[in-house]
Amino acid sequence: MSPVLAGVLQLLALTAALALAHVPLGNHMARVYSSPRHLRVEKWIYKGIGADPDTEMRWPAYLRGVLAFSLAGVLFLYLLQRLQGVLPGSLGFASIDPDQAFNTAASFVANTNWQSYYGEQAMGHVVQTAGLAVQNFVSAAVGIAVAVALVRGFARSRTGELGNFWADLVRGVVRVLVPIAAVGAVILVACGVIQNFSGIHEVGQFMGGTQEWNGGAVASQEVIKELGTNGGGYFNANSAHPFENPTPFTNLFEIFLILLIPVALTRTFGVMTGSVRQGYAILGTMAAIWAGFVALMMWTEFAHHGPALQAAGGAMEGKELRFGIGGSSLFAVTTTLTSTGAVDSFHSSYTGLGGGITMLGMMLGEIAPGGVGSGLYGMLVMAVVAVFIAGLMVGRTPEYLGKKIGTREIKFAACYILITPALVLVFTAAAMALPTPGDSMTNSGAHGFSEILYAYTSASNNNGSAFAGLNADTQWFNSTLGLAMLLGRFVPMVFVLALAGSLARQQPVPATAGTLRTEKPLFAGLLAGAVLIITGLTYFPALALGPLAEGLAA
Repeated sequence: MSPVLAGVLQLLALTAALALAHVPLGNHMARVYSSPRHLRVEKWIYKGIGADPDTEMRWPAYLRGVLAFSLAGVLFLYLLQRLQGVLPGSLGFASIDPDQAFNTAASFVANTNWQSYYGEQAMGHVVQTAGLAVQNFVSAAVGIAVAVALVRGFARSRTGELGNFWADLVRGVVRVLVPIAAVGAVILVACGVIQNFSGIHEVGQFMGGTQEWNGGAVASQEVIKELGTNGGGYFNANSAHPFENPTPFTNLFEIFLILLIPVALTRTFGVMTGSVRQGYAILGTMAAIWAGFVALMMWTEFAHHGPALQAAGGAMEGKELRFGIGGSSLFAVTTTLTSTGAVDSFHSSYTGLGGGITMLGMMLGEIAPGGVGSGLYGMLVMAVVAVFIAGLMVGRTPEYLGKKIGTREIKFAACYILITPALVLVFTAAAMALPTPGDSMTNSGAHGFSEILYAYTSASNNNGSAFAGLNADTQWFNSTLGLAMLLGRFVPMVFVLALAGSLARQQPVPATAGTLRTEKPLFAGLLAGAVLIITGLTYFPALALGPLAEGLAA
C-alpha cells in the first residue's frame, strides 16, 4: 500500500468514527447541561466545596467562579511542584524551580500544557497524577462550561442568567470526561500503553552509558490529555514516545479522542438552541477548514523535492516510521487546529510550508474544531462577526439565532478577536528585540524567527505544542510564556461571558423575509471566509518573515 493511500484511508476511517459518535455524544451533553437532576456523587462534591448548584448566575458571578477556581488551581499546582522534593512518590526528583513551577502551573490550568522540562526527568508520580492529570480534567471542564454558558445566552431570553458554573464544572467532569476517559484508558492499555507506578529502572547500555526509564500512570493521563485537548506528555517525546503511543492504531485513536468532544459540541449547541441545523452549519464550517488544512499538509509533506525525500517517500525527517507521513500530518493538523498541543512528530522538522500550516492553524484561534469548549465559543464569536459583516452588506440590523447583534455585542466580539494576536505579536517582538531571548534559538534567520513566533502563538492560543529547537527553559520564556498562557485563556473568557449575558437579556426578534439564513451553506462559506481573512490580515506580515520566507527559499 502506498503511503498516500494509507493516509487517505486513515482520514476516511477517522471521519466515519466521528460521524458515528457525533449525534449520541452531542445529545448526551445537551441532556447533561440541561437536566435539573444531580447525581449522588455530585451532591457530595457540592457539599464539600460549599456550592449551591441550583443558584442561577449572571455573567459576572459566573466569571468570578471561573477565575476563583482557576486561581486556586494555579496556587495548588505551584505549591505541589515546589514541595515535590519532600513528597512521597517523587522518584528522587528535586523540587521544581520557581519560574518553571509558575510556567507549568499556569500552563496546565490554562489548558495549554506547554512543557519546558523533561517529564521523565523532572516530575514524580504525585505531581504527575495528583497535579497534572487532575488539571487535565478540570481545565477541560472549565472550557466546556464557558461554551455552554454562551449557548445558553443564545437560547435564553429576557434574563441575564447563564446557569451555575459549579454545576457545569462538576457535571462536565463526572458525566462527560471521566466515563469516556475510563473506557479510552482501557483501550490504550490493551494496545500497549503503560499504566503502573514503578520507579526508575535500568534497561541496558546506550552509547557507552546506562539507559534508564521510569514508569507511570501513562494511559490514564494520555487519554485525558487528548480527550480534554490538553496535550502535555508524560514523557518529553510526548505522543511520539512508544510508551504513550505505540502503534498506528493508537495514533489514530488519539486523534479521534482529540476531535471527539469539539465535534460533538456542535450537536449540543444545535439541540440546546432548538435548531439542529444551526449546529450542522457550524460543524460544516469547522470540517471544511480542517479538511483543507489536512490536504495542504499532506501535499507539502509528500512533495518529493530532492533525492533524499524521493528515497524516503516524502519529508520523513522528525517523523516516526510507525506513523508515516499520513498519520503524522493528520496528527499535526488536528493538534494545532485544536488547543491540544500533543505531538507525534517534531513540527520544526516539517517543510517550511508545513511548519507554517501548523502555525496558521493556531492563529485561526483553534476553532476548526478547536479545543473542548473553546473551539465552539470561538467559532460562535466569529459567527457573530460574520453576521455583522453580512448585515453591513445588505443594510440590515444583523441577527443571529433571533438575537440582534448591536454595538455592545460586536464590541465584545472584537475584543475577543484582538486579545490573542496582541499577545502573540507583542511578546514575539519583545523577544526578538531584546538581546537575551535570542540566545535560546537553535537556528538563525527565518527558521529561528519561526521558533519564537511559534512559541508565543502556541502559548497565547493555549495550544502548548513546541516547534522544537527553542530552549524555553529560561527565566524570560518561563515567565513571559506563563503570562501569555494565563492572559490568552482567561481574558477572552471575560468577553465571551459578557457577550453571553448581553444576548441572554435580549428579547428574541422574529425571522422575516430579510433575515439571513444562518443554517445555510452560504452562511457557512461566509463564516469560513471571515475566519481566514481576519487571520490573514492579522498575521500575514509575521508569517512572511518566518515560514513563508523559509518555504519560498527552499
